[in-house]
Amino acid sequence: MIKVFMANRPPLKEYDNQHILSSMQLGEIHRIAEETGNHWRKIFNVYAKFMYSLAINVDDLAILKYKTWQLYRDKMLLQAGSQTQLHFGHADLEGVLVIEDPSCIRIVMGKTFADSLFVNGSLTWLDKDFAINKKLGVIVCPYFDYRQLSNEKIDRLVSLVISTVEP
Repeated sequence: MIKVFMANRPPLKEYDNQHILSSMQLGEIHRIAEETGNHWRKIFNVYAKFMYSLAINVDDLAILKYKTWQLYRDKMLLQAGSQTQLHFGHADLEGVLVIEDPSCIRIVMGKTFADSLFVNGSLTWLDKDFAINKKLGVIVCPYFDYRQLSNEKIDRLVSLVISTVEP
């Protein structure tokens, strides 16, 4: 399971007070991107590219059955059974930082957001872009945007995820 945490949420009325985790419906990612613009399109694209790259590296046939990351994004990302989640804000992270599943990876988007969450120094910064807390299964990475989380940095994130779930 890959749980991604970010500070903000889509600027649409139905997400304003959403406090219950729910799966996206087919076409919902496209609708959000159409109604809110390029910012959210980039977030979903980078998430899908990351997951597809991870799938290639670990030979995850459930994802690789989609021939491209774009098909994966449109047909499975954040939907029921996808093993992906997107959480908004601080409150969502507080309740899941317990070790319920050692194979669960929690990715926190952005250094500023991570610094506001982990004020007690429980992160080990590997460089200016990535930090880790292996015990909690937390990885901090740049924001899901093409300029901040480039293809090269996606590859680095994939390597960190693989090394975090290894015994």
